[in-house]
Amino acid sequence: MTTAIPVSALTKRISGLGRAREFGILLALVLVVTAATLNNPKFLFSADGWRDLLLTPSILVLVAVGQAIVLITRNVDLSVGSVMGLTAYLTGRLFIDIPGIPIVLVVVAAVVLGALLGLINGALVAYAKVPAMVITLGTLYAYRGINVLWTGSDRVNASDMPRDFLALGTGQLLGIPVLAIVAVLVLAVAAWYMRNTRGGREFYAIGSDPAAAELYGLQVTRRVLTAFVLSGALAGLAGLFYAARYGTINSQAGAGWELDAVGAAVIGGVAITGGIGSVWGAAIGAVLLLTINRALPILGIPDFWQRAVVGLLIIGAIVLDRVLAVRQRRRLIEARDES
Repeated sequence: MTTAIPVSALTKRISGLGRAREFGILLALVLVVTAATLNNPKFLFSADGWRDLLLTPSILVLVAVGQAIVLITRNVDLSVGSVMGLTAYLTGRLFIDIPGIPIVLVVVAAVVLGALLGLINGALVAYAKVPAMVITLGTLYAYRGINVLWTGSDRVNASDMPRDFLALGTGQLLGIPVLAIVAVLVLAVAAWYMRNTRGGREFYAIGSDPAAAELYGLQVTRRVLTAFVLSGALAGLAGLFYAARYGTINSQAGAGWELDAVGAAVIGGVAITGGIGSVWGAAIGAVLLLTINRALPILGIPDFWQRAVVGLLIIGAIVLDRVLAVRQRRRLIEARDES
């Protein structure tokens, strides 16, 4: 006989708070789109405007989902941009060096390479017990150095890759970009896994209190490895779609995307201290981040303020997380004292 574990009022409040954060970010996204559309109706009410609204954030959504999983375990992966660059160039080289190679094999190769690079990160973090920020900062430069060494002054052009592959980055299905469909499917699978499986729940337990999770008998090392492998695999998939979307790949492909991924996750309500947030929030944060970058020039806001707005959003999200954490701790102490 299985005994159900009662859910405390505090847990319900925290869960509701997470949903409220996601709703707030979604509301901010709607306001940004509305303001830009009122200023220029083509921003939304045109074939290109609607397509770009869905297509532009899709690659970042893939990376942000993987980053969110790592952040929930109280770690961070700063190497995802470099992983994207390596897998994007691998994608182009496979088409050049092995003419006629099936697209499916190229997809598998990109995802596997990303997963292996993520495994290296995870192993160094889990077994060497070195903070993830230090490890992944090092692998960010190491992977980028390998990419520069491999690429040199060479680059892959759209003409080097088959049209069927490039259609993955620009094609549509029933008026919806293929890349956006893939991003939503990946997001849905990740969200189901995080919410409904034991492994997903253990990610949150580890992020909330790694020491307690270890004492409780959770497989902390295994889960941390899994989180980094998933992040690397999704960054690898994002690198493949980067190649399909932009066509031109050089040694700087993916540079800076790691900061966008962290920013998207944090803006979307994933706590930098772990244990709180969802991949849905990270995805909405990614869409908001890139939609703001598209919308602010239409609203006539200078480039400086465009960057400042994004920075303020990230700072505001971190401050809000801190304030909420203090309030939750105070309520917990009060509830303990009353009992």
